[in-house]
Amino acid sequence: MDRVMDQLPPNVMLAILVFAAVACAVIVLAVLWEWWGDRKRQRDLARRLAGVEPSAEGQGSDPFGDLFKEATSADVKWLQPVVARVPHTRDLQHLLDQADMPWQVGTFLLITIGAAMAFGTMALLITNNTMVAIAAAALAAALPYVYVRRRKTKRLRAFEECFPESIDLLGRAIRAGHAFSTGLQMVADESPEPIAGEFRRVFEEQKFGLSIDDSLLALADRIELVDMRIFVTAVLIQREVGGNLAEILDKISYTIRERFTIERQVRVYTAQGRFTGYLLGILPIAVGFLIFLLNGEYMTVLWERDIGRMLISIAAVLQVIGFFVIRKIINIEV
Repeated sequence: MDRVMDQLPPNVMLAILVFAAVACAVIVLAVLWEWWGDRKRQRDLARRLAGVEPSAEGQGSDPFGDLFKEATSADVKWLQPVVARVPHTRDLQHLLDQADMPWQVGTFLLITIGAAMAFGTMALLITNNTMVAIAAAALAAALPYVYVRRRKTKRLRAFEECFPESIDLLGRAIRAGHAFSTGLQMVADESPEPIAGEFRRVFEEQKFGLSIDDSLLALADRIELVDMRIFVTAVLIQREVGGNLAEILDKISYTIRERFTIERQVRVYTAQGRFTGYLLGILPIAVGFLIFLLNGEYMTVLWERDIGRMLISIAAVLQVIGFFVIRKIINIEV
């Protein structure tokens, strides 16, 4: 390891140190930002709860004041002009909620900007090329978004895996004579996360006055799954026209399980393509690192000369494009 560190050029060592310093600073700032936002939300909530008092005169004043007013945007007021002008930013908090992330929009943007600065500075110090630094900063800025999307996808998959069992539980509760709302509570109490949290939210919303139709539509908006939309649509239609809800739920559960079977068969058929994509993505990096360990002077030409740095940048871009193309080919929707 010492031999490898000795062979690194001074600009590479400086870039690594700058990257580590900027990364640590971003993490500290993000943690402080989230702590300050959480503390501010607690103070605002305490202030609003303290104002929930009946009017002494009883002349029709609202006893709840602004308890529920601007509950989602009060802690990021400085972002409202940006949110109003950039359409995609409006859905950013919704995406964070779907991924079950504790971040607020301000924390996410802070991490994004910090990652772009860290990777951009490191690329500039290593390559001395502005275009490469800009490309590295753009790629790093996309990493937090990719991470959140991956968390969302993982959470939806976990939800989808246990969803048929939850539907069966709801159907059995209805057959036993329980009301639909009581069945929702049973699912919330006996199902694993994230199903328990989502169904508990639906139960509490309709318990505190929101209609069951609006609660189910909000659930379908949070859980972007075809199976969830089928479930919500079937329940809403049954509430309008009537019918045997338990039998409908059994058919939905059976359909979801059959689709799981087909998906697993497709994954078996596309396993070779996935392995090929992973191999083609890792092999050049592994071979390059091995050559660097065996003969460092042979590899240092790539980052000491302009043509070498340009070739590395082109190879990295082509690697990323090829990986996503292969992934798109083998990702078959069922």
